[in-house]
Amino acid sequence: MRGLFDPNRPDPKAVRRIKDLMAERFGLPESTTLAVAELRCHEPDCPPVETVITAREADGSMRDWRVAKPLSDVGRADIETLGNQP
Repeated sequence: MRGLFDPNRPDPKAVRRIKDLMAERFGLPESTTLAVAELRCHEPDCPPVETVITAREADGSMRDWRVAKPLSDVGRADIETLGNQP
């Protein structure tokens, strides 16, 4: 039963799609760990919902990207607009 313990958990297929798009866009090796999270913000200067994508390289270095929309709405066009250095 999907979502039995956390009904707000993101769709695993959407997370996998974003990870695949990121790996393709940035040519990330399999040794790179990608994390995708949807965050809510209640501050006046940030979007109400954003998707944060973090890449941790094998050497321990990390890069973050942010997309100002819900995880389920992030598509190829959003990933293509992300810069190499967030």
